[in-house]
Amino acid sequence: MTRHSDRLRRLAESDGVSAELVERMLDLAVRGLPPGYVDGEFVFTRRGALGADGRWTAVPEGRSIRYSAIVALGAATLPPDRQRAALSGDTALDLAGRLVKRSPEVTGLGDAALICWAAAETGHHDLEAALGRLAELDDASRSGDGVYTVEAAWALAALAAARTAGGSGLDDRMERALRRLLDGLKGDRLYRHVLGSAPWYRAHVGCFADQVYPLQALARVHALTGDGEALRAAEQVAEGICEAQGAEGQWWWHYDARTGAVVEGYPVYSVHQLSMAPMALLDLADAGGTDRTGEIARGLGWMLSRPETAQELIVEELDLTWRKAAREDPRKLVRGVRAVATAISSGTKVGVLDRIYPPVVVDRECRPYELGWLLYAWLFSPGRGGR
Repeated sequence: MTRHSDRLRRLAESDGVSAELVERMLDLAVRGLPPGYVDGEFVFTRRGALGADGRWTAVPEGRSIRYSAIVALGAATLPPDRQRAALSGDTALDLAGRLVKRSPEVTGLGDAALICWAAAETGHHDLEAALGRLAELDDASRSGDGVYTVEAAWALAALAAARTAGGSGLDDRMERALRRLLDGLKGDRLYRHVLGSAPWYRAHVGCFADQVYPLQALARVHALTGDGEALRAAEQVAEGICEAQGAEGQWWWHYDARTGAVVEGYPVYSVHQLSMAPMALLDLADAGGTDRTGEIARGLGWMLSRPETAQELIVEELDLTWRKAAREDPRKLVRGVRAVATAISSGTKVGVLDRIYPPVVVDRECRPYELGWLLYAWLFSPGRGGR
């Protein structure tokens, strides 16, 4: 596939091997999306199943509005013929249109924000309807005890996309969404999982997604409005996750938001390495922030070789990536114990758990958003939305 991505060109100038990997993965994403596209909507996951012949297949399960919206964003970065290849004959606008029609039934702030974002970047004519539903759910969320950090970040990113697309009368709402996100970071090194009240034993913990999506939204607001406070907050979060990055390029999973220390590193997710970290850090660079190409390349390198397992995570014959490398810890005991331990005493490691539950398990499933963000991260063009 011929590329015209500034992001890919910049990566190639720094690390040719990483750029070749991304090229390969973008083609894989276009091939890998159609098996999960059912009746105009994406499945929740394609779960690995080992056959009697020793071969793996990927069985579709469930449905997901959220993942469908993320794929719409990713597919919108493709030329029309590639959109139709990825979406079984549909375009990103077709997919976004179905989601907009369903927005009145959506009850989650995050889902509504993603639908609005996709409508903005595909140029859907009924963006106002999506914005209206987002406003209703956003107002309702402000009257509760707290809001998930990821959903607050998506709401801000959606409003920025809508304004970029020509939406009017959004300044006050975008300012409130920005202020909520900025206030949620005050006094901390990184973001917590919830902006507001949370159970004591994990109130201090934020996951990788809780850092990436605010970083992206803040960078985009700065690019759009020149807000200096947004850029400083984005830089703080980027510096925090990059300082904590593993020696082999791992983007770790759970952090102590107060200090930025890693609470529990595993699982390490393919989507974080290939897509989510690059997406946010590239947005920051495009907004005039620090260039983190080196950290991005190290994260990509983990997909090719890693200390946790020799099993391949990129599965060309199924056109997908296996989801993560994780501990042999089905009850998620390690993250629970470490969350409680660090709540009581910051920096507590409980190192014996690393020996009892080594990170040697590969989670064999692939969710459509993983391929959607891959396209979006590397093919998005600032100033033109996804189109």
